[in-house]
Amino acid sequence: MGEVKVIGSTLSLFCTRIEWALKLKGVEYEYIAEDLMNKSPILLKYNSVHKKIPVLVRNDKPIAESLVILEYIDEFWKEKYPLLPEDPSERAMARFWAKFADEKCVMGAFGACWKEGEEKDTAVESAIENFAYLEKQIEGKKYFGGEEIGYLDLALGWIPHWLNVMEQVGEMKVVDGEKLPLLNEWCHNFIQVPVISKLSTFPSHNCPLSRLG
Repeated sequence: MGEVKVIGSTLSLFCTRIEWALKLKGVEYEYIAEDLMNKSPILLKYNSVHKKIPVLVRNDKPIAESLVILEYIDEFWKEKYPLLPEDPSERAMARFWAKFADEKCVMGAFGACWKEGEEKDTAVESAIENFAYLEKQIEGKKYFGGEEIGYLDLALGWIPHWLNVMEQVGEMKVVDGEKLPLLNEWCHNFIQVPVISKLSTFPSHNCPLSRLG
């Protein structure tokens, strides 16, 4: 299948999802750790447009943007462990909610960290509303993908690993276990999956969030 490389960093909540997908597919790869404060020539070569991680490189051909990479991995190595649903409508919805989570939930929680006063209260309330939408998507299911983790689970995998950091840094609470019990239970189930737990990094509350790629 050709040589596979992943250019990433443990400081980026978007990178680990790529490794999870490759591990689930049984794909061997070389991991190239990137210094986000001093971007390497290899990153600038393979992602000259955005200069961001993660980047997947196969046979010297780069794929950028984590959600795009997840779809590429699923399509190219489709013979083992499908990530996206077969039904076109379900596939479209998985893509929709993955994009929604990255644009609204990640950025909403991240932005709320640095606000103060009434502006912060408004941002936290907005973030809570966005996570409530995800709560509805998990109703009646163990994982967003059903009985096994899939594309949307990997896309949301940052929640049990990074959201707590954002909450500590921002001195706020976005996902309350009592108000969002299904999402809370999903977090517990997700981190128990062997592939997930082996690759998981639990950053400290002092992690420099501003360095995320």
